[in-house]
Amino acid sequence: MSEIKYETNEQIASYGIGRQMGDHLATQSFEGVELEAVVTGIRESFAGEALSIEGDKIQAAFNEIQARMQEQAAKLAKEAAAEGEMFLEKNAQREEVIVTDSGLQYEIITAGEEGGESPTAESTVRTHYHGTFPDGKVFDSSYERGQPAEFPVGGVIAGWTEALQLMTKGAKWKLTVPYHLAYGEQGSPGGIPPFATLVFDVELLDIL
Repeated sequence: MSEIKYETNEQIASYGIGRQMGDHLATQSFEGVELEAVVTGIRESFAGEALSIEGDKIQAAFNEIQARMQEQAAKLAKEAAAEGEMFLEKNAQREEVIVTDSGLQYEIITAGEEGGESPTAESTVRTHYHGTFPDGKVFDSSYERGQPAEFPVGGVIAGWTEALQLMTKGAKWKLTVPYHLAYGEQGSPGGIPPFATLVFDVELLDIL
């Protein structure tokens, strides 16, 4: 097989199309994708050739795989919900942890300005934060990026909206956020699975 050269814009763009398709398959497809079969399907379609496999058989395969994936997702979600509940119950027993009526748990690491102003739901704030799952795996961190984050208090997850309005400038809290105050039963495409309990170190730097 001769080496493919990427010299013209058409060749380079064609390679880019392949990369985009590969990225999509790697992140959005099912386990066990056969790359050679994918390439065959692309080649046949591009050439206007007839299907090598009957359409009904293809659809049946899609349906079976989708059902299997949904079953697996439901199982993982149930496990995540149970693990999160156990973590919350254990964490709530710690003397330094305060539990609000909503189920939010917080621990004051550093007190803010005494008698200082607290943001409202309409405020915009500047914060530093470090977000992890209960097992310690980091999913987001402004500290690691080296850049504080600015956002409206009413535009974030419910657990943050509640906590920020209890904090004053300079405060640093550890939040343990149940799934119903975070990304709920659906999770977030950014890497937060359904029913995920989240842990944040949050520092309120300023009210803008």
